Amino acid sequence: MTKLKGILLTEGMHGMISQVEGLAKALDIDFIHEKIELNNFWKLIPPKISPVQSFVFKNKIKEKFDIVISCGRKSVIPSIYLKKKFGKKIINIHIQDPKISLDNFDFVVIPEHDGINGENVITSKGAIHYLRNEELDQNINYLKSRITKEKLVTLIVGGPNKYYDYDEKTIKEIFSKINENFINKGFQLIFIPSMRTPKKIIDLAKDYFDKNQIIITEVDKKAYLSSLKLSNYIVVTCDSTSMISESAITGKPIYVAQMTPVKKNKRFIKFFELFKSLNIIKDLSNSVENWNYEKLNETDRISRYIKEKIKNYELY
Repeated sequence: MTKLKGILLTEGMHGMISQVEGLAKALDIDFIHEKIELNNFWKLIPPKISPVQSFVFKNKIKEKFDIVISCGRKSVIPSIYLKKKFGKKIINIHIQDPKISLDNFDFVVIPEHDGINGENVITSKGAIHYLRNEELDQNINYLKSRITKEKLVTLIVGGPNKYYDYDEKTIKEIFSKINENFINKGFQLIFIPSMRTPKKIIDLAKDYFDKNQIIITEVDKKAYLSSLKLSNYIVVTCDSTSMISESAITGKPIYVAQMTPVKKNKRFIKFFELFKSLNIIKDLSNSVENWNYEKLNETDRISRYIKEKIKNYELY
């Protein structure tokens, strides 16, 4: 049977790419990425009042495809436009709340903590993502030559957003807890930055931690995968629900390094409450515990559901 062809629409951010690519891989489709760029005026207009017209976005999409998987505000109108243009010849799937009528999509994948329901809504515990245990296994040796201790902790760092501003005092407090809870107790640190991590935070880590710690200074997927496989504990900054969700595929204890929000973070709080109820995360404090939970793999569960549903679509 010929594989279905897909186009993935995002704004180019890691969390969004991880989600659309993860679903595309789990659906076993051939796909291409398209980074969506809106024309200047329409960058300011929310999807619910934007016209569903090609002049809203700059992209000229000419590839032939069967499935559109979109994520993020900028990709909403292009996805709906393509659905209106091709109708039943394509399936469009949007990930996250599109802030527009859900009827514009065949399927909408929304985190459970958002509290949104509908006939075409599939809820996920946390964010779906692109990580696979096979990939972790394949990259286990990537950092091994730099390991000098038996016990390892990985610190995964996000970056400033509209909820968390990453002031230096707060970051130093997180680093201090890593020192006290782990490094001073015989652990070696693997510091993993993301696409959003400011250079000044990476430089601060290099200055703060001693030379025995592994400080990854740029985005390095292999280092990320290797660290998840090798570490005994994982610490993730609270600004990234996507990287917390990705880490949950390991079944390892995950500590969340909380920061004081600069504005109301209701969705984050609901996410943390859900993951705590599943025994996946605890807040990083002044002590270290050991616990287990069932590995979370929502991407595969959701892809199985969609595969079953689209059997009735005449796409093949």
